[in-house]
Amino acid sequence: MRTDFTTSVLSRRSFLRGALAGTAFVLAGRLGLPAFAAGAGKAAAKARAVIQIWMWGGPAHLDTFDPKPDAGSDYTGPFDKPVSANVPGIRINELLPLLAKQADKYSIIRSMTHGINGHETAAYMAQTGRPPGGRLSFPCAGAVVSRFRGREAGYRGPIPPYVVLTQPQGRFSEAGFLGLAYKPFATGGDPAADRFAVEGIVLKDVSDERQRRRRNLLKDLDSFHAAAAAAPEMAAAERARNEAYAIILGEGGKVFDLSREKDGVRERYGRNTFGQSCLVARRLVETGVPYVTINYPGWDTHKQHFQAMRRMLPQLDAGFSALLEDLSARGLLDSTIVWWGGEFGRTPRVQWESPWNGGRNHYGNVFCHVLAGGGFKGGRVVGASTARGEEVRERPVYPCDLLGSLYAQLGIDPDGPMPNPLGLDVRVTPDAAEGVKSGGRLTEIM
Repeated sequence: MRTDFTTSVLSRRSFLRGALAGTAFVLAGRLGLPAFAAGAGKAAAKARAVIQIWMWGGPAHLDTFDPKPDAGSDYTGPFDKPVSANVPGIRINELLPLLAKQADKYSIIRSMTHGINGHETAAYMAQTGRPPGGRLSFPCAGAVVSRFRGREAGYRGPIPPYVVLTQPQGRFSEAGFLGLAYKPFATGGDPAADRFAVEGIVLKDVSDERQRRRRNLLKDLDSFHAAAAAAPEMAAAERARNEAYAIILGEGGKVFDLSREKDGVRERYGRNTFGQSCLVARRLVETGVPYVTINYPGWDTHKQHFQAMRRMLPQLDAGFSALLEDLSARGLLDSTIVWWGGEFGRTPRVQWESPWNGGRNHYGNVFCHVLAGGGFKGGRVVGASTARGEEVRERPVYPCDLLGSLYAQLGIDPDGPMPNPLGLDVRVTPDAAEGVKSGGRLTEIM
């Protein structure tokens, strides 16, 4: 890790903060798999990267991957004709036909549960595996993977090991007690725009040549640096500056340049923020980035829920299915976990009454998540909800179960120690002594 001084020099830009943790610019390509992650691990890793599709706000399980066509219109709304998948016995929402054709690549967990109905507390639980309000603020999955599969484990890519497209998840501190070094680099900008204005890399209406001229001017004016060049702090700052410019003007930053992709590819993902974020995520894992979150907002549909679903589900269908298809075609799905889900589901019974007028509220009793790739089996359904999707009927799966399974696929020992500032005996995932409910890891799809 770099010195505290170096970190402070570039703290104004989150991307440059992430770049400080790296060494000199290297276009990493695909990283080799270590036998286990630094500080933890009992088995060889099956996966080396995660793409998390975070459905911010909470997607309705009945209107995505757990349809209940026989429950009646007060539960189904207009979605009472689910489409059959390419795996016998699996049906999903009728507006997800492309994903239905890819069902052999993913498994649906229909019995996720934690019982929490508040965004902040549910998001913390879903992303850390622990209930909020304890002595420690725990890191989310992206920060944990960054800690165990990032710089300490030999990652040397130019891009920080934990990237969020495009805005931070919010509602909780992603890095928790691990600290700023493990916060995600949030790109900002919009990958569907003519030019993806990535924070700290691409400035709107500023060409690469103008960036070079700015750099040269700063160098010419920096007489203090020349006078104190022998100071270790100045040498550290110079290294950080060179690494940052290598990303801005070198090959590293070009991973965000979607003009390098064929128009047909971009169209297949969908010319919208989510679809193009999926395409950027694929490009990032191709260059070795261990963890990418696509923060997909808009699913907190208290009002006019079905109008929103008719607009958003086709976007989800195109982007998610194209991502799975491309990862598979490029030989990356076996080593890349794709994790879809939000903080909770939504009320199974539609709230037709005013002021909701056809909305669905927060619902943590039962909801869906989806896992694909990285050693997870496809074409499976784990657990089940009741006939109207109101409770878990069989095989409850808690956030710690899913996260522990994900870590195990990455070669991170879920039962291993988690570094923390108080030096406490803390594990990567909670044990029975912490009083956190568990239904067991997802061995049926591992």
